[in-house]
Amino acid sequence: MSRPTARVLTLLELLQSGGTRTVAELSDRLGVEGRTVRRYVDQLIDLDVPVESVRGRYGGYRLAPGYRLPPLMFSDDEALAVLLGLVAGRRAGLTTAERTANETASAKIRRVLPKHIAHRFDALLEALAFTDHAGERDHPDASLLLTLADAVRHRRPVSIRYTDREGRRSERILHPYGIVAHSGRWYVTGKDARIGEDRTFRLDRVAAARTLPGSFEAPEGPGPAQRVLSGFATAEYRHEVTLRIHATVEQIRARLPATVATLEEHGVPAGEDRATERWLRVELRAESLDWLPAVLASLNRPFVIERPDELRDLVVALADRLKSCAHHP
Repeated sequence: MSRPTARVLTLLELLQSGGTRTVAELSDRLGVEGRTVRRYVDQLIDLDVPVESVRGRYGGYRLAPGYRLPPLMFSDDEALAVLLGLVAGRRAGLTTAERTANETASAKIRRVLPKHIAHRFDALLEALAFTDHAGERDHPDASLLLTLADAVRHRRPVSIRYTDREGRRSERILHPYGIVAHSGRWYVTGKDARIGEDRTFRLDRVAAARTLPGSFEAPEGPGPAQRVLSGFATAEYRHEVTLRIHATVEQIRARLPATVATLEEHGVPAGEDRATERWLRVELRAESLDWLPAVLASLNRPFVIERPDELRDLVVALADRLKSCAHHP
């Protein structure tokens, strides 16, 4: 590729990055004089690339807003970064309902990679392993996702049609705080305007969303992700469990994360390190208690069960089974 042609393509890439570029800036980046920059711009215009001239003190050149410009140029590292992002996003369920979009985008980029880079990327995919199984994940509708995202950004209320886990359908007025992707599912969290309380809704249960007139104030306090995690820990389930565990916060969180349990640290002396072992009150809700005795045993820390009695019985039963298994033949 000749140097003038390479410089024209570099100019195109600079303009693609957005904003207005001054002639002085472009001259410096391309290593040419201003009149040469103008000649390169004319060449792009001859190729039907919509370069606009901006007048004024901070004038220069820019691409016409909204123009979808081919070709999209990546360096080798950039192309690999995009491909790996698509692979990771597909594994994590971070794709829309149009599942083929991920595969077709990957294929298009893979097709134009230089052979030596493509072979190395294929080798990476063959060597790459994941610690979890992809499984069935939610893939939200793209238009729904974009409607909610726009409402979050501009603080606009939305009307959503929602079906809860019991199959009950309703229409809600939501002040959306944010969209959260967690463990293969998508959620929108915000205030249910009709009841005046914060709620979290699964996007796969939202049939439609429509932006409404008006606006709302963004709340202070925890961000959307923390609100979703707190909502999981305080949701209504069959059993309410209260424990006291003598451990550090990190030790407890390793087995009972924020999605499962809440920790109460009241009465802790000011400035005391989170890594200090102390008695902490732990509360959680669960549909079943069968899994909890083994988790408490794996903590290997002293604990007291305040409620329910059923959990005490399960812990004693687990201890008896372990004791009997430990007997020598």
